[in-house]
Amino acid sequence: MNRYVILKREAAAPAGTRGPGVELFRTGKGPSTLSVESVPDHAVAELNADPHVEAAPTMPTRLIQPLASEHAELSANWGVAAVKADQSRYTGMGVTVAVLDTGIDKTHPAFAGVGLIEKDFSGHGDGDRLGHGTHCSGIIFGRDIDGQRIGVARGVERALIGKVLGDDGAGQSSMVFEALTWAMHEKADIISMSLGFDFPGMVVKLTSEGWPVDLATSTALEAYRGNLRMFDAIMAVLKAQSAFGVSPLVVAAAGNESRREMNREYRIAASLPAAADNVVSVAAVGRAGENYTVANFSNIFASVAAPGMDIASAWPGGGLRTLSGTSMACPHVAGVAALWWEALRGAKRKPSAKNVTARLLAKARSDVFVKDIDEADVGQGIVTSPLTGVR
Repeated sequence: MNRYVILKREAAAPAGTRGPGVELFRTGKGPSTLSVESVPDHAVAELNADPHVEAAPTMPTRLIQPLASEHAELSANWGVAAVKADQSRYTGMGVTVAVLDTGIDKTHPAFAGVGLIEKDFSGHGDGDRLGHGTHCSGIIFGRDIDGQRIGVARGVERALIGKVLGDDGAGQSSMVFEALTWAMHEKADIISMSLGFDFPGMVVKLTSEGWPVDLATSTALEAYRGNLRMFDAIMAVLKAQSAFGVSPLVVAAAGNESRREMNREYRIAASLPAAADNVVSVAAVGRAGENYTVANFSNIFASVAAPGMDIASAWPGGGLRTLSGTSMACPHVAGVAALWWEALRGAKRKPSAKNVTARLLAKARSDVFVKDIDEADVGQGIVTSPLTGVR
C-alpha cells in the first residue's frame, strides 16, 4: 500500500479506505477534511472516481538550498531598504505569520518578545538544527541585533513555526499539507514557504531501488501532477473561507535551479509550491550599482521579486549569517505582505489574501532594474512596502 494525501470536500460519501481525517474548513454544505492514509492499489481508482475527493500520493519535499554569500562581512539586511520597509510607518503589528520550514531557534535574541507557537510535522522535534528556518524567520520579523536591522516586519508579535523539513532538510508533501491546515486553524494571516517538491529526488530514490528509469520518471511525474492538483484544491478551499474571515496569503520561493552564469537561457521554471494557484511566487534579485538584477540561480515565472543576494539574518546560536537564495527573497515578500495587512486593517478595510496580493502586484517596482531584464525573471518587479496611510 502507498501513502496518500486525501482531501474530502463537503459531503463526500465515506469509503472503507478513508479515516475520519481532520476538518479543514466548513462551507455552506459541510466540512472539508484532510487525511493521510495507506491506500491499497485497488482502491486508488475508487478515490480518483469520486468527484468529491482529491487524492495524491505523498512525494518528497526538500529545502531550497541557499548559497553561501560572497560578502559574509555584511552585518545588516540591505533588503529592508530595497523594499522600503525602513520608510514605512507600519511594522506588522497585529499580524500573524506562519513559517513552514526547518523550525526556529526560539532562544535567538532576534525573536525576543515574539510569541512563537511551534509544531513539528517532520518527526525530528522542535528547534532548528539546520538554520534555514531561523534565517527566514529573522528576515520576516526579526528584531534588531547589535543595532543592525534584519527584519522587514519587526512588529509581528505572534508567529506560527511549522517544522515541515527534518534535520536533514527533507520531508514529505503530506507534512506541508498538514501544516497548511494547522496554520489555517491557528488563524495565520501570512504563510511563508521556502521549500520545493522534490521531483528529481523521487526519481533518484526509485531508480536506486531498482526501478527502470522510464517507470521511475513516469511514477514521479504522476505524483507531481497529483500533488499539484492537491495543492490547488487546498488553496481553493482556503480561498473559499474569505467569507468566513479566514483568508491567508501564501508566499513561496520560486527555486534556485537556474544557471544563468553558464548560459543566459539556462532558466528553470518555478515549481511546487510556488507554481500552485493563488500562491505568490518569489524570484531573487541582487544589487547592481544603484539598480538591481536577477540572481543567476533564480527560477522564472514568479509573481514578484525581492532581495535574495547577500542577505544577513539570524542564525542558530545567537549570531547572524549572510546567505543568498530565493529562500531569502520569499520572507522579504512575506514581511512586506504583513505591512500591507496591517495598513489595510488600519484603514478600516478587511485585509485578505486577495486584496493584499493586489497591493503587492500593483505597487511592485519594475523601473529599478538594469537594462534588458525579462519580465519572466522578475515578475511584476520588486515588492514595495506601504509608506503612509492607505487610500
